Amino acid sequence: QVQLVELGGGLVQAGGALSLSCVASGNIFSGGSIGWYRQSSGNQREEVARVTRGGYESYADSVEGRFFILRDTAKNSVYLQMTSLRLEDTAVYYCNTIAPDGRVGPWGQGTQVTVVS
Repeated sequence: QVQLVELGGGLVQAGGALSLSCVASGNIFSGGSIGWYRQSSGNQREEVARVTRGGYESYADSVEGRFFILRDTAKNSVYLQMTSLRLEDTAVYYCNTIAPDGRVGPWGQGTQVTVVS
């Protein structure tokens, strides 16, 4: 099974931008689509964006127009470009494989994104 690693978190001011990377140990789309998720303190993990093997993208309403999911299959990577960041975007961000039946793979450690005013 392909292993995924999330990179690129950090501290950013509200209104700023940050890019996260999801790097796979092999073919990143071998297991299905790739999704970006986040979990903030006290809340359940939520999906914020996904991209299918064929390149179809979808976004949660809360990030539509601000976050963009990009892929580079040559680098076995999927990126989450986050712009116009808000305080409520503060969370641990994860990427994961989404199988055709909807199941997700094991969760990694994620990467912390903290938005400050």
